[in-house]
Amino acid sequence: MSEQHIRFRDIKPYEAPDSLDDLQGPYVGQIQLQHTVWWVPGDRIIDLKSVGQRHMAYQALLAEGRVTDQLAGLNAQRLIEDWTELHLDVRVRELWQSRFPELSYCREQPTTV
Repeated sequence: MSEQHIRFRDIKPYEAPDSLDDLQGPYVGQIQLQHTVWWVPGDRIIDLKSVGQRHMAYQALLAEGRVTDQLAGLNAQRLIEDWTELHLDVRVRELWQSRFPELSYCREQPTTV
């Protein structure tokens, strides 16, 4: 008899706002993540100028944040720009792309010579 393993990420409820227009986080500057979003010691202040920090913060907000966290921390334009670079669980990506089809069409911009 084989055992089935259920992973938390397979049953965890994820959240997303009703509209991308509701995402009013800053495009530049800093954001401070709640401890419930990013479980690390310290002030959890993220410099949005740093691509690595920004991606980590966006990934955490999408996967761990409640809608109120997402509205305050995510910026719609920045999310669209960075979407293809974010490392997300399949269920998180599917939730956001099903709710916001414009994210499904995000592609890396071809380089011009």
